Amino acid sequence: QEYKRDMFFATLPAVSETIILRHLEKAFSFYLCVRWIERHSNNLGVTQSAFLFTKEGNRFIMPEAPPQTSFNKGGMLGDGFEYTLGPPESGFSIFLASRTKKVHFIRHAEGYHNAATKETGNNHCLLRGDAPAADHPLYDSRLTPHGIQQAEALKEILAKRPSGGRSFTAFDLVVVSPLTRTCETALHIFGEPRKPGTPAFLDPVSAPMGSPEYKAGINIPRPRVLVREECRERVGHYVCDGRRDISEIYREFPDFDFSEVVHNEDLFYTDERESDDDCCARAVQFLEWLNSRPEKCIAVVTHSSFLRHLFGQFGETLKQEDKDNLQRLAGNCELRSIVLCSHGNKEGQEIEQMQAPSSVAPSTIRVPSSLNLAGLQEEMAEGF
Repeated sequence: QEYKRDMFFATLPAVSETIILRHLEKAFSFYLCVRWIERHSNNLGVTQSAFLFTKEGNRFIMPEAPPQTSFNKGGMLGDGFEYTLGPPESGFSIFLASRTKKVHFIRHAEGYHNAATKETGNNHCLLRGDAPAADHPLYDSRLTPHGIQQAEALKEILAKRPSGGRSFTAFDLVVVSPLTRTCETALHIFGEPRKPGTPAFLDPVSAPMGSPEYKAGINIPRPRVLVREECRERVGHYVCDGRRDISEIYREFPDFDFSEVVHNEDLFYTDERESDDDCCARAVQFLEWLNSRPEKCIAVVTHSSFLRHLFGQFGETLKQEDKDNLQRLAGNCELRSIVLCSHGNKEGQEIEQMQAPSSVAPSTIRVPSSLNLAGLQEEMAEGF
């Protein structure tokens, strides 16, 4: 049989050292491989080992030294979100600290749509029926009083949760979905943010009351709150997942930074549910954007289905308990912290913004070239 893999390991019963020969690029015969090992094993002086061979013509060649482990071209998309050094069974991943950052994902607190589905036992109450989606009472649903309590409870937890050498958790940046319930959740957890464009050193506030830092008179800057369309809920079908115009939401959250939201109206919401593949791709695109940020400790206030599509793509090499904890459905106002590790192979690439489906026909107006501008000006002067 032929093994068409990037690597092949054949284990011998007797070894004194491990020889790993890397990067077999073409399929080869298992029978020939075993015969090669049999012919050469006595000369290798080993009692148990793993071999990886390359083939030149009809001979299997043993390289003089194993090359350095290279970054997987698949990047974060298909490798279990880890860069493994040493034997795959070691159970460890090693990353350069400069390529890592802490990301604290937070699902929004309870909204009226969550309460409605709990009461009815299904999602039928989230369908628009014959009326426009924006007229539905659960369109872009808000937080319930219980949801506000959940957010305030998480605020208290973060005020006592040690992180980054402090007795509390502080964030360099808070990224939030543009839907109302996520904006409300962020406001109740983090308070009024630093105004867009204000340097951190001009916006000091006291550390959490009762903390050692507070007693020492240490001030910290408030985090920026940046709104990004990419981390919104899986789009379409259910009215709760549409959003109001940004001009309307902005009036409620004037210190949030909406500068990176492209469209005022919600051009993404339709009666059709966003496909699983599209949502997964958007989630990875959002990770790429997070990775490009200079901040090292980031909070993301987002949604359950978005998180499910994000985390479901990673964790295949984790032990089952950790995989289950990573991929399970997030509860309202649940905090799930991860370390985002970049393999480095996507550094410097341009990050595209989330694109709305085109619903406008291309323009048929012909714009004259600069060579014809003089003639156009003459026509306009004559009343064209």
